Amino acid sequence: MALKNVIGIDHAVVVVKELDAAAETWKRLGFTLSPRGTHSEKMGSGNYTIMLDPDYIELLGILAETDHNAPTRAFLARRGEGIERIAFTAIDSAAGAEEIRARGFEPIGPIDFERPVPMPDGSLSAAKFRVFQWPVAEAPGGLRIFACQHKTRETVWIPELMRHANAARRLKQALIVTPEPAQDAAHLSRLIDIEGRREADGAVTVPSGGNRADFVFLTADQLSVRYPGVSLDGLAERGGAGLVIASHDLAATEKALGAAGIRSGASLVVPPASATGTLLAFVAS
Repeated sequence: MALKNVIGIDHAVVVVKELDAAAETWKRLGFTLSPRGTHSEKMGSGNYTIMLDPDYIELLGILAETDHNAPTRAFLARRGEGIERIAFTAIDSAAGAEEIRARGFEPIGPIDFERPVPMPDGSLSAAKFRVFQWPVAEAPGGLRIFACQHKTRETVWIPELMRHANAARRLKQALIVTPEPAQDAAHLSRLIDIEGRREADGAVTVPSGGNRADFVFLTADQLSVRYPGVSLDGLAERGGAGLVIASHDLAATEKALGAAGIRSGASLVVPPASATGTLLAFVAS
């Protein structure tokens, strides 16, 4: 049975070396970014969010070295910028942590934290979360996973932040490159109790649940066949490679991306080198 307290993909975490420089890169691609957020002293990180519906993208940077962010620092040293982890939406993080414990996976957390949020009316509020992680070693395809309970959704999904010049609407797929797609997809299936399905090209798709975006495990060769003419320079052999994003107006997407966007089949694609180590493929919603 699928987990009861954890539903589909909530957000993708793109780890970057220089947070403000990365924000400018994504703004040039037509995304609206939240004001910069600062996490707790224990976490030692800061972020910008790109709010979609019902999910989002988080740009995460290290502001101070702490024990908590050691895995993220190790990722940056080993791989460089890119998708480090994916969050699921947690209905109840404490109950979700107990669910995975009952399946033999010792959870990290739950941990409560918050960050200040400037609101559109000029007031200052806070975004509050409760998260738990699967064990760091349980990283299918090199991708860490965790679950995030939003205690103040109104300070995260702010309407003014959900309108993007590039017409981005929602995440459709998280792409994970691996030499062993079937093996790593089966690993994720064990962690979330949802079976995958093999695609015609040999990739394996694992639904994340709740009608949210799917995980797609595929080799670098399979990825290059899916997106001909797009350079994959900067991608690691194994790990989070890219995001497929639904657009409500591909003409607006093309205009906003400018020279960064490459027509590849039915998609408009930004190569990893132009989006902090993350391939972005826009498709019609």
